[in-house]
Amino acid sequence: MALRATIGFAFGESDEGVAYVRLWGSLEAEYVQRIPVSLRVRPALLGRDGAYAALLAVATALRKQGLRALDFEVADEALVRDLTDHRPVPEALGVPYVLLGCELNRFKAASVRLGDAATCRDLSARARADISIHVAA
Repeated sequence: MALRATIGFAFGESDEGVAYVRLWGSLEAEYVQRIPVSLRVRPALLGRDGAYAALLAVATALRKQGLRALDFEVADEALVRDLTDHRPVPEALGVPYVLLGCELNRFKAASVRLGDAATCRDLSARARADISIHVAA
């Protein structure tokens, strides 16, 4: 049985970001994990690059922790459609798209779908607060 991994993320001006992932499902208790994310933000992509980078960082970290079956949940509908419909992506997302696809293929089972909006918003708010604290420090 796959665990659900709901993701929220934020990036600061220095291109350093953080993702928070809520793992739940067959675990005895759900928990939230913080995962750092690096990215060269490209404003023209309107945050799509951030969604790719966050999902890639989370997938890589969880796979390295030994998890093999995950249902990833994100708030970015365009990312979900890119992956599930195999849509063409902007040239600047070509490499991130391939890297993310390769990482997801390393799992025994992995899916990406729209997550609960409230949960994704809460996790993203936590990430924004985290970024704000580090900027202020």
